[in-house]
Amino acid sequence: MEIVCRSSSPTKLVLVIHSWWGLTQSFRDYAELLSVQGYAVGLSDLFDGRTASNIADAKLLRRAPRKVPKYKSLISNINELLAFGGGSTQTVSVIGFSMGGHWAVWLSQQPDIPVRSSVVYYAARGGNFAQSRSSFLAHFAENDAWVSKSARRNMQRKIIEAKCSCTVFDYPGTSHWFAESSQLQDYNAPAAQLALERTIAHINSV
Repeated sequence: MEIVCRSSSPTKLVLVIHSWWGLTQSFRDYAELLSVQGYAVGLSDLFDGRTASNIADAKLLRRAPRKVPKYKSLISNINELLAFGGGSTQTVSVIGFSMGGHWAVWLSQQPDIPVRSSVVYYAARGGNFAQSRSSFLAHFAENDAWVSKSARRNMQRKIIEAKCSCTVFDYPGTSHWFAESSQLQDYNAPAAQLALERTIAHINSV
């Protein structure tokens, strides 16, 4: 895991989980923008430095066998980030993009993982939120062939039923990957900036 931090006393600890393209420059740039806010930002790397430039390769990366399961790597990343914070805060915020959003939701559902807020970009996942201690913010594309509206509604319903805070935003004229600058065909700079501002406001509010 890489950690980006500009402050000697970070106010928040944030774990960023990449999409199935891998840890591209998009996410390093995103972490830099978050670090300006005084956060310590951990960048997970679930593909061990490998990245994909097309869907076929991305699918191969996602399916590739690992010595350490992804969930164990993410838990280790959180523990490393907490140690980096030096005990100044005992909770983390988690931000996940697409595939990473699925993992962000999973982490938020585990009662023994101190996730304070969860932000997902174009991702929806079901499961049990009953023991979650997190608030939730979701950014969705208007035109998304990868995330169905029913999956979105189901996740939002389950979060609300668990009495967790849930805020959802839709971004007109956008498609999946709209917040990733490395995906030139889908990147939408104004929408990505607005989502970033809303993400920072959400993290600061909890």
